[in-house]
Amino acid sequence: MVLQDEILVNKFGQGLASYEVLLNKFQLFDLADRNKFLNDLLFLVLQSKPTDEDIGDAIRESGLKPTFTPCVLLLKGVAYHNLKKIAELPAGEQEKVLKLFLSLFRVSYQRKFKLERNDPNKWWYWDLSKDENIKKVIDQLS
Repeated sequence: MVLQDEILVNKFGQGLASYEVLLNKFQLFDLADRNKFLNDLLFLVLQSKPTDEDIGDAIRESGLKPTFTPCVLLLKGVAYHNLKKIAELPAGEQEKVLKLFLSLFRVSYQRKFKLERNDPNKWWYWDLSKDENIKKVIDQLS
């Protein structure tokens, strides 16, 4: 995932970017790039340390029906192998997967954000509403 997209996902986690912005970006990708984005997003989800207790909140926040395939699979748990199965669903399910992964990310990210906000060693928990913080991230990682 390119740094700008990683920043955007973390801004989403902080409530500073909308799902629609990420969906619009996702829809511009070809199938290979969509698959890569979902796998990279899976990595960010895992980094946010979701728990099985986050599943219900994530499904509710996503607005998806609990009977949709990605939701049914998520109900089996947040272990890597379950999330990987979701990421590998067919192309027709990818927008649902995106929405569900982003919701799971936000739920678990918010919990960690409250504990680690502004940790100088973890830019993804800095206040990304501040342009100077985003510039600092780009300068450090470019």
